[in-house]
Amino acid sequence: MKIICVIPARMGSSRFPGKPIALISGRPMIEHVYWRCLMCKALSEVYVATCDQEIADATKTFGGRAIMTSSSHQRACDRVAEVAQYMEADIFVLVQGDEPMVFPEMIDLALEPLLHDPKVLCTNLAAPIRSVEEFEDPNTIKVVMAQNGDALYFSREPIPTRQRLALGQFPAYKQVCVIPFRRDFLLRYTALKPTPLEQAESIDMLRALEHGYPIRLVKSDYVTQSVDTPEDLARVETLMEHDPLLSCYPGVR
Repeated sequence: MKIICVIPARMGSSRFPGKPIALISGRPMIEHVYWRCLMCKALSEVYVATCDQEIADATKTFGGRAIMTSSSHQRACDRVAEVAQYMEADIFVLVQGDEPMVFPEMIDLALEPLLHDPKVLCTNLAAPIRSVEEFEDPNTIKVVMAQNGDALYFSREPIPTRQRLALGQFPAYKQVCVIPFRRDFLLRYTALKPTPLEQAESIDMLRALEHGYPIRLVKSDYVTQSVDTPEDLARVETLMEHDPLLSCYPGVR
């Protein structure tokens, strides 16, 4: 089975313009994501997909592989789907370019349902929310799940409600943007009309849910931090000071 990882990235983030090439430990953030994904042995190839020459140039400078894509995409999944249109693989794994603390084992974890159940079309990692601040942060995408593990809803609002129980007395999960798709479903997804809840929440996965396609959630206990703001970048730099994977990057001795 051929599995390709695509890391979508663009300079024009509304919350943190230029964040893919912001430095963490002296390296562009996109470089951290790239090398850490490449450590996953299940992957055949890893690419950065971008509409910005600055990101493509940075990727080539550190020795990565970049693909130029359209500047019209509003969703990361659509950018990955553009790449999938011209490449043959069984599964495409989307890993967001703002996940510099991703572990290769997280990709293996997200892939497991697709490798063992042909009915699963797409998975998302879901990690426990560990603080009230994270629960209330609109940059943290919250998710609630059915008893069978499928996603019921994604939101930037705190869900489920805390009117009856305090955080910690009920399970609260966030989306972690490691998202494997079967290729045929990814191409089906990108052909679907954008949906009202997708646009209201600005969350890719709601397009699939609103059109009636299930998303399987996979629980992950890995502690990571995505980068949505300059404050997140500073937090990640501190968290990664003693990260053991840094020594595994090419050229590090």
